Amino acid sequence: MNPQLLALITAMAWGIGGYFEKKGLHLGGLSPQLGITLRTAVALVALGIVSFPQWKTLPQAGTKSILMMVIGGGVVAGSIGMLCYYAAIKGAPLNQVMPIAFTSPLFGILMGVIFGGEPLTWKTVIGALLTIAGIVTLTV
Repeated sequence: MNPQLLALITAMAWGIGGYFEKKGLHLGGLSPQLGITLRTAVALVALGIVSFPQWKTLPQAGTKSILMMVIGGGVVAGSIGMLCYYAAIKGAPLNQVMPIAFTSPLFGILMGVIFGGEPLTWKTVIGALLTIAGIVTLTV
């Protein structure tokens, strides 16, 4: 499937999911920590089933690869990021939280340029500035 279409579906899923997550937290009087735990438990089961045919490739991935996934996906994005996101959506309107929370491309650009050796082009700089301008417009 086209990567741009997959990215659009991702954005839709996260935006729509955020609405339901916020509603669930408020309707149930749930803590952000319990909310993210429920979300993660369901995701673990669903993703475990979907990824089952690929489990045999795990030993050949190597320790460094797995460590990168654990630190980046499990600790930084999956735990710290999601706990902060859930606390934010519980405490403020989605139209204020989501534009800020989804500035992740800006941090991805920085990581890619600083650590990944990716080029910083004028197109990237202009896109980042427009993203920041949009966020300021939506949240101020």
